[in-house]
Amino acid sequence: MKTTLIAAAAALLIVATVVVAGLTNQPTDAQDTGKPVALQDIRSKVVVYKDGDTECEGFAAWDEGVKGKRPVVLIVHDWMGRGEFDEARARDLAQLGYLAFSVDVYGKGVRPANAGEAGKTAGAWKNDTAALRTRLQAGMNAALALEQADKDRVGAMGYCFGGFSALELARSGADVKGVISFHGSLRSATPEDAKNIKGKVLVLHGADDDFESVAIINKEMKDAGVDYELDLYGHTVHAFTNPKAGNDPSKGVAYSAQADKRSWQRTEDFFEEIFR
Repeated sequence: MKTTLIAAAAALLIVATVVVAGLTNQPTDAQDTGKPVALQDIRSKVVVYKDGDTECEGFAAWDEGVKGKRPVVLIVHDWMGRGEFDEARARDLAQLGYLAFSVDVYGKGVRPANAGEAGKTAGAWKNDTAALRTRLQAGMNAALALEQADKDRVGAMGYCFGGFSALELARSGADVKGVISFHGSLRSATPEDAKNIKGKVLVLHGADDDFESVAIINKEMKDAGVDYELDLYGHTVHAFTNPKAGNDPSKGVAYSAQADKRSWQRTEDFFEEIFR
């Protein structure tokens, strides 16, 4: 009986040792895995900031359970302006342990009511590269001013007009570790500025969405020596991440659940890679 009790006690000691060792080896901060361990206490708030005299309304989301500073991911909205879609993506990123900040390019209260207005508003910004880059930098500064921000680890991503904008932020020479374009416009008025890009570039694009522009940005990034990746999703058109785009690819815009899922997984991997 005594021998049995001793054996049982020894077995329990071994199990306890293994458990403690396992807990000790768990990631405790962003340095181990590239991102903080998310605890799912998601908070958010509207952040009012200025670009010159223009007032803008950004949107920040973070996991309150994560202690200390964490990597910052800027999100740039599509041509309809800041709203529910980018706020949802900000919360998704917060669940991964990042401080997500949706930049307001258009300015407070400027929200197109329809595609016609959106085309004019986005077009005006796309035709004024200097002003766009200044507005993006103002948003980045607002994000980095938040107490949770790790100023040394910043990335950016955007959808459609936002994808174009994220690429322009990189071309401006901003200190970002990497940027992602989701079905964005890939043609720049100043492709020679690609030499200013400091981080990595990831382009997530539908193979049936202006394929010629893919070849153009491929040459631009290659000539500038940028660390870049182009991911093409077959049988996929523009706006593939947005369920509101409908399901008729013949219209040139359509949601693709498969491309949406695949592109988001690549997004998670990309940010973990650049922030590691």
